[in-house]
Amino acid sequence: MKKTFYSNGKLFIAGEYLVLDGADAFALPTKFGQDLVIESSDYKQIEWKSYDYDKHLWFEETILFDEVIKGSDSQTDSVKSTLVNILHEAYILNPKFIDDSEGYKVSTHLSFPRNWGLGTSSTLINNIAQWTEINAFTLLNNSFGGSGYDIACAQNNTPVLYRIKDNFVEQVEFNPDFKEHIYFVYLNKKQNSKSAIYSYNNHKSNHLASSVAENNKITNAILNAKTLKEFAVAVQKHEIHLSNILEMQTIKEAVFPDFNGVIKSLGAWGGDFILVVSKEDPKEYFLEKGYETILTYEEMIL
Repeated sequence: MKKTFYSNGKLFIAGEYLVLDGADAFALPTKFGQDLVIESSDYKQIEWKSYDYDKHLWFEETILFDEVIKGSDSQTDSVKSTLVNILHEAYILNPKFIDDSEGYKVSTHLSFPRNWGLGTSSTLINNIAQWTEINAFTLLNNSFGGSGYDIACAQNNTPVLYRIKDNFVEQVEFNPDFKEHIYFVYLNKKQNSKSAIYSYNNHKSNHLASSVAENNKITNAILNAKTLKEFAVAVQKHEIHLSNILEMQTIKEAVFPDFNGVIKSLGAWGGDFILVVSKEDPKEYFLEKGYETILTYEEMIL
């Protein structure tokens, strides 16, 4: 019998980095995501195939049940060792999916290019958690680590406000009249979240409590903005606030200083997608600069 699980991709709109220290995070699930298809098999092994958005097979491996039970002892950070590690942590939380089975054929299918950074890992972890009937936040924490906001997006079809304490998730309303002036542009560069977090931990100051409070105030302003101007002002404040904490130029200062509008990094600074607030259609501007992936709010957000 075939079972299919699905999880939404994510975009981190406000609260990045500081979410790790208890700040409010505002995130949007995307129309893009990943599914996981499970079929029974035999030989006490998992035949695993992963497909990209264009149906291209990008990963194929046979994993023995014994490997899942023992965990990966590989020192290399390969796709297989990462996957075995996730499955091993799932096994620790609920051994039944291995102990009570003869074997599996598993396939995963992304509906977005892997390099977009919309949550190849988080959608996989949430799907594996659904399949193995365990808590996805616990599985994330025990395998990849991270704040967990991406799991909140994977599980919800509405905008979310997320706090790391107790993995608090609140479904929120965000459907502004001005959303046709919000765009998402891919920077042609996949960002490594782990190294970005390491950098943040080296830069965060002693004024953490006031930084978190300021973040929450700005995040609330972004979420509740009634006009395009209010939204743009709050987004810009957020960029400046984090720029000061990270001791980094904003993406607009560094790459798009001549752009007539507001630009905000999403998630780990320096890669993946940016949010663009513009009265005029900005596609021509970004195309001229070599950025060809430009999605409207309607195209991107669930």
